[in-house]
Amino acid sequence: MSSESINMQPACSVFGTCGGCAYQDIEYEQELKLKSEQLQMLLSQSTDVTSSLSEVVPSPCIYHYRHRLDLKLKKTKEGKVFVGFTPREGRGVIPVDECPIAMKPVSEFIPQLKIQAEAKLTPKYRQANLVVRCGDDARVFWGGIGKKSLCLDPDDYLWTEINERKIFYSLDTFFQANLSILPRLFEEIKALNLFDKQTTFFDLYGGVGLFGIGLIDLVKDVVLIENCKPSVALAHYNVSYHKLDNFEVVEGTVEQYLPKFLDRLNQSETVAIIDPPRAGLSEDSLKFIVRQKKIGQLLYLSCNPGALVRDLRGFIQGGWVVDKVMPFDFFPRTKHLETLVVMKP
Repeated sequence: MSSESINMQPACSVFGTCGGCAYQDIEYEQELKLKSEQLQMLLSQSTDVTSSLSEVVPSPCIYHYRHRLDLKLKKTKEGKVFVGFTPREGRGVIPVDECPIAMKPVSEFIPQLKIQAEAKLTPKYRQANLVVRCGDDARVFWGGIGKKSLCLDPDDYLWTEINERKIFYSLDTFFQANLSILPRLFEEIKALNLFDKQTTFFDLYGGVGLFGIGLIDLVKDVVLIENCKPSVALAHYNVSYHKLDNFEVVEGTVEQYLPKFLDRLNQSETVAIIDPPRAGLSEDSLKFIVRQKKIGQLLYLSCNPGALVRDLRGFIQGGWVVDKVMPFDFFPRTKHLETLVVMKP
């Protein structure tokens, strides 16, 4: 990074020692340029799809966008309790009272989180991983101490609104971190014109049903396949809440159930989306998906450019063609970047 680009005062007092953010000391436009260049470099080293690369879609909010924080709690032998983040060197805890990339209700709750967490500690607890989260309505919940502390009652489910539909999630389910950019992501997906009323949309490893519910009005029906029980429970809740009779939730592995659905369909009738964890697809899962040539169009959404490029190489070697590579800045001020890839067999 050139010295000319370092021209901003970081918004966070622990920037540089905390392991979370990377770009609070430069202008946002420079951050987007750096992320684009890094993605282009990775793609050019391992694939031949740089011509399909779009500009990075910026986040509407560059601060106060994360609806979830994961904080470490540590109690010393002297009985002092610290709540904060992992330092860059990876050991210990950096205590914090706020976090400028967290949504304001979450950031402002951190001092209260420490008080409430300390009150729940029993003698056996010397450390814990705390999850604190909110939704569109600014209610804040947390967990991490005690059995089932991450489970919420249905009346307490968090939610965000996409295409005039509430989508519910909990403390123990995956959900996209940046709520402010989700509407733009759905706009870009719709603009691809991949869907019609003959389309069966497969929401693979689909979590609580974000994409299936957000796109269901464009398609004939949705099949969500998910193996995580808490996410499956929320997916059923979301489908029931909206009374969707053309949305099927399947609990199990994609490898087990997807072929049974694809066998009944033509390639022209199918679109699928995969949103894997940060590590990307496992080797076996990648090989399996690459073989599913009855998927007419595949949307692959990744938060890890390194894992994305590795998986793309597997798809390309398996005969898939990449049409578009569309990066979205889901994680402003950090090194991370979300990327949507559109491909076909």
